[in-house]
Amino acid sequence: MQYQLIEDFISLQTLCQQYNTASVLAIDTEFVRTRTFYPKLGLLQVYDGKTLALIDPIAIDDLSPFWQLLTNENIVKVLHACSEDLEVFLTSANCKPVNLLDSQIMMSFLGHGLSIGYAAMVEHFTGVELDKSESRTDWTRRPLSEKQLNYASADVEYLFNIYPKLVTLLEQAGWLNYAQQETQLLIDRKFTPVDENLLYRQMKLAWRLNSKQLNILQHLVKWRFQQAKMRDLPLGYVVKENTMMAVAANNPVSLSAMNKLDGAEVLDIRHKGKAMLAIVQEANQDQEVSYPKKIQRLDEYPGYKQIFKQVKSFINAIAEKHDLTIENLASKKQINQFLTWYFDLNEAKKHCENTGVYPDILIVWRKELFGKLLQEFAEKGFK
Repeated sequence: MQYQLIEDFISLQTLCQQYNTASVLAIDTEFVRTRTFYPKLGLLQVYDGKTLALIDPIAIDDLSPFWQLLTNENIVKVLHACSEDLEVFLTSANCKPVNLLDSQIMMSFLGHGLSIGYAAMVEHFTGVELDKSESRTDWTRRPLSEKQLNYASADVEYLFNIYPKLVTLLEQAGWLNYAQQETQLLIDRKFTPVDENLLYRQMKLAWRLNSKQLNILQHLVKWRFQQAKMRDLPLGYVVKENTMMAVAANNPVSLSAMNKLDGAEVLDIRHKGKAMLAIVQEANQDQEVSYPKKIQRLDEYPGYKQIFKQVKSFINAIAEKHDLTIENLASKKQINQFLTWYFDLNEAKKHCENTGVYPDILIVWRKELFGKLLQEFAEKGFK
């Protein structure tokens, strides 16, 4: 496939003026994220069925013509497994795309599971086996080889050609609107600001801590997140989770005490001990009334295992009725999300009301298909 390599702003502007008249654009990104908090954009691929372009964001400082394409509501943008691409758009330009469809989500409604890869999709529709040997390329290094550029081109060439087939199949099955809603849900969640005060709940063993310990952990986790953003480092490069847990659990008053903690990383204490000690001291100034409440575990709720089985069985029956897999309707995480809300564990309902973010089962297409029915089922006592 012939492609244009776009390496200056004027060429980008001209290209995007041409793309502005397109009805559909196949888009992909190549990025690197090994030692950084934010993904480093290395290449943008775009194809409108006529012109396939590889845009070099290393050479071009101003990518605004491309970002404008993403927000053009008259153009359908199709990407495959777009979660990380969305993060690139968010962190590179705070650009929230509109009229976007994820072909991986589309494939899921056609019975191909939730995580079918691009190469598998291409092989399914075309019989072509793509060369994925360049998947670990450092896309920020220059020059890129001809093999690398050809690899990148294939990521949008086949996508553009497969997309109409996906639309036709989904329209015939009656799921196109649901695939659009599911993609939009993914976009909305990606662009919902992180609540730094609740990040501590994501720590695997946080449920073991009491309120005072959780307060320290809350401060530490928030501090780590801010440090990672400021210094553009992976969270684990700032300090490890097990170190924060050990510090929060033991409330050390000195570096020597911190050095004796079981479970804490020696390097974390050596390089970040003073900073963490300051955070601990700050947390200890808080009033007890402001401490987070002890975390309630869903799996310790009376009858949880049996209730989960009943809910899963209920949803599975709905899935079979509509010739879908239960994974399409609700994952284990989404079922647990619903049950946490229903039993109002950890003030889940209050949090939903404050943020406007409700369990997936209770919104958009899931609510329409089975969410309301599940609530009625739950109110009858899960029987």
